[in-house]
Amino acid sequence: MNTVDIITKKRDGVALDAEEIRYMVDGYTAGDIPDYQMSAFLMAVYFQGMNEEETILLTKYMKESGDTVDLSGIHGIKVDKHSTGGVGDKTTLIAGPAAAACGVPVAKMSGRGLGFTGGTIDKLGAIPGFQTAVEEQDFIDQVNEKGIAVIGQTGHIAPADKKIYALRDVTGTVDNLSLITSSVMSKKLASGSDAILLDVKCGHGAFMQTKEDAEKLARLMVKIGKAHGKKTMAVISDMNQPLGCAVGNALEVKEAIEVLQGKGPADITELSAALAGMMAYLGGKAATPEEGIAMAKEKIADGSALQKFRDMVESQGGDPRITEDLSLLPQAEAELALVADRDGYIEELHARKIGLASQHTGAGRERKEDDVDLAAGILLYKKVGDSIQKGDIICKIYGKNTKKLEKALEEAQNAVKISESPVQCSALIQEVIQ
Repeated sequence: MNTVDIITKKRDGVALDAEEIRYMVDGYTAGDIPDYQMSAFLMAVYFQGMNEEETILLTKYMKESGDTVDLSGIHGIKVDKHSTGGVGDKTTLIAGPAAAACGVPVAKMSGRGLGFTGGTIDKLGAIPGFQTAVEEQDFIDQVNEKGIAVIGQTGHIAPADKKIYALRDVTGTVDNLSLITSSVMSKKLASGSDAILLDVKCGHGAFMQTKEDAEKLARLMVKIGKAHGKKTMAVISDMNQPLGCAVGNALEVKEAIEVLQGKGPADITELSAALAGMMAYLGGKAATPEEGIAMAKEKIADGSALQKFRDMVESQGGDPRITEDLSLLPQAEAELALVADRDGYIEELHARKIGLASQHTGAGRERKEDDVDLAAGILLYKKVGDSIQKGDIICKIYGKNTKKLEKALEEAQNAVKISESPVQCSALIQEVIQ
């Protein structure tokens, strides 16, 4: 079998068979296929797509490229939650502890950034001392004792995805239905949970730009999950503007803590409570999703979700004092402000452009080997629908390098539209697929 022949076949829009897909996955994982050839293959898939059978096979072989975690040692129904990514999406840091407070064992493996901003593991890296590399038995023991652990995806879990994930990030091949599906579901199926909740984003800042495309992705992932015996649900949520007000690693940790303290932005609070409630339903702690959501809101309100977050931080070597003193998180060295040039209402905060602006600050990666600046990012002072007066601050840009911040400020300015007339926001949760 020849790598170039397979690339050419897919480039020309011909469906690949099982052996060809296995060859590409196994060869790249083993290091026999170099980055430049896998990049060409991914670009061919990006433009020509894969049919459902090819996607199912790609998911299967990526899952089989490594180990499957045995979580049978964890008591109860384990529920995993995954977001397809977005700008300002720190829901894992809120929904995970809230679900754990509802009695659901949350044993989560997460990844680093893919696209504009850092991933969950990058965000957790902003917590002083926090360890995301945890031995499997310690991971299991922590979930049994504390109810929650969030660790980095190990090299043994879907190693094919770990390599391809990093390459997609820097080759413009992120937002493709088959590549997203195989990436997400290979990890979820290998990670050992009993049930899976998927938060599928749609809009400017999402891989899926339209609700229709998001629904296709959600239904395909739910189908694959159920075919593997996992109880699977999906939520389609809006990503036309950033979620919450913070974009950037330490900034997002701070905002997550504020939500758990009961004083965070309304949108991130609403979505996080909904996701935690659905996790409670999937985990058998609530009879309906609605009952689970009410339970999750109560756990946030009474402080028990914040305590679960604190327990997780302390158990994984982090400084638990951050839940009371946010100044212990990394602080930026420089800042610039974007101010309104006229009165009106915020009509648009283009999520993708805000995400790119955040990447310019150093909060995201342009190359797979790049480090992120944990203190960098953007803090929004206004959201879509808010009234604004000339001279008001729309957002602040944080980082180390003033030239980078100026470039980020210019990108952020392009993301903002101000209307003379009042503006209504789209619904945050657009559909639930069971």
